[in-house]
Amino acid sequence: MALGLGTSGGASGSGVVGGGVGRAGGGGAVMEGAQPVDLARHPSGIVPVLQNIVSTVNLDCRLDLKQIALQARNAEYNPKRFAAVIMRIRDPKTTALIFASGKMVCTGAKSEEHSKLAARKYARIVQKLGFPATFKGLAYSHGAFSSYEPELFPGLIYRMKQPKIVLLVFVSGKIVLTGAKVRDEIYAAFENIYPVLTEYRKSQQW
Repeated sequence: MALGLGTSGGASGSGVVGGGVGRAGGGGAVMEGAQPVDLARHPSGIVPVLQNIVSTVNLDCRLDLKQIALQARNAEYNPKRFAAVIMRIRDPKTTALIFASGKMVCTGAKSEEHSKLAARKYARIVQKLGFPATFKGLAYSHGAFSSYEPELFPGLIYRMKQPKIVLLVFVSGKIVLTGAKVRDEIYAAFENIYPVLTEYRKSQQW
């Protein structure tokens, strides 16, 4: 099960719904791979794995993207192709999209902690280049619509209201969940959608 905490978130990795999951034993747990699963928290027996965290940051100042691209290492800027500087760091391994408005999007982290750490590092890089950036307004991004248009996108885009999560569901059984602000929202959203997916799978033979 591949998940992105963030936009599309995030999206990344992949996994098959129900694939590789054992049956409940006498102790009230199933085995996913070699790890026991707490059925009280994950009734389906499947534990979503976060693969990509997407965070947004407001640096609170306008930025000269050309200057940033010229002075910062690991930075790319081609305004004819994309209106943001693309910057990368190795630890944690992430990519930032930095806009002239001071908004920044950080992608690629494997955990919430790494996403926050990376965002702070990017903010410090910008500060050292002479911009009065402040680190505030960190918020995990979320989707805002739902649709199924296979001519444009091969998956069903489903917007869940509670918790407020966007799910990308593909005919292969692969799912991406985005928009969560905390890890438990991913778990809750998956448990809400799992019975619907399994029922649909049985009747429609995905």
